[in-house]
Amino acid sequence: MSFLEDISAYIKSGETEGQNLGLEIEHFIINDEGVQMEFHEISNLINQVGKSIGAEIIFMDSYPVGYYTGEYSTSLEPACQFEISINPYNDLETIENIYREFRALWEPIFAEKGYHFETKGNLPLVEVGRITPDDIPLSPKKRYKYMDAYFKRSGRYGKYMMRASASAQVSIDYKSEKDLVRKLRTLQKISPLLMLIMENKTDEFSTLPGTDGKPHLLRIQEWDDLDPERTGFLPHSLDSDFGYDKVSEIIYHTPLILLTDDGETTSVGHQSAEELVANSIIYRDDLDEDRKTKLIEHFMSMGFFHFRVKKYIEVRVADSVPIEKALGYVALLKGIAYSEESLSKLEKALGSVDSLDKIQQAIEEIERNGFDAVIYDGITASEWINRILNVAAGSLSKTDRNYLKNLQADWNHSRQAC
Repeated sequence: MSFLEDISAYIKSGETEGQNLGLEIEHFIINDEGVQMEFHEISNLINQVGKSIGAEIIFMDSYPVGYYTGEYSTSLEPACQFEISINPYNDLETIENIYREFRALWEPIFAEKGYHFETKGNLPLVEVGRITPDDIPLSPKKRYKYMDAYFKRSGRYGKYMMRASASAQVSIDYKSEKDLVRKLRTLQKISPLLMLIMENKTDEFSTLPGTDGKPHLLRIQEWDDLDPERTGFLPHSLDSDFGYDKVSEIIYHTPLILLTDDGETTSVGHQSAEELVANSIIYRDDLDEDRKTKLIEHFMSMGFFHFRVKKYIEVRVADSVPIEKALGYVALLKGIAYSEESLSKLEKALGSVDSLDKIQQAIEEIERNGFDAVIYDGITASEWINRILNVAAGSLSKTDRNYLKNLQADWNHSRQAC
């Protein structure tokens, strides 16, 4: 087998009849002045707390950067955004309980130090212009040092993304190649609406430098002007021949910036996995299965598309939000992705959306006009959101609809505020 075939096989190995959902939320840990906790302080706390609860401590470049409990893991993102990644479950109540136990553990620890959790799409001090990303230090991981240097040349907003953004991500299962493609296409088409309903700003009028007239989806704007070779939508993902092999080609050909292999992180600049193999930097035949798998997972991690394909579909379009809204978002995705009826309804309703350009145009209209943006088929974003909420609600259990109501209530409040 070739490495391309290895990547395809890895993706195929994710096929499951399960219908689980994983939730990740990134948090800013800030004091009353809005300043983030520094790396070494939070790293030491992670080590102490992780050991106290019997968790497995995760190290990178010799620093404690997270822990794993068996139910969830934590990690530190580029500028100390504190992430919880909850194992996939079908039951939203289980996801909620795990998250609340995590918060109950950490809130008094941070409070004693004068800090608290903040969930926003962008660090408030940066969004409102009181500081710039240049005022925020990166954590001392080699990975982030190399990424920071690379993104200074590839786009305008690398330092905003790394130092001042936070997201909520959801993972979704697929049972076959056909099922993956179907779910991915539908979710990509509604993604401009997901972005808007999950927008979480500090100031409704704030904009990024150089983008006057675009007060919405700031975090998405940061990603879209980060690096065109690894952001936006997966290329050709609406084409008729899209599938595991096409995803593998994208992963194999994306410039890696850095290589993490056998415990070492080195800069590789613009070289892709294909080039590292061709240049004999990676010898596929010398790899055991565990090391090969870790390399494939690293290759995947260096693509920052709105949707990643791994052993699941990773939906990456939402701002960081409080848990009540996050669970409503999970319920929304559950009601769409795991319902034959919902998928069929949306496929029919979105039949005219036949290119990634049309999806991108919808995003840009929403960046300018928010709820009033006129997008697909001359219908406003607000009307489309009502449609997808109703479609999802129709396929959920009573318990899951109660979670969705949190999102609907937040959505109604946002519209009234505008």
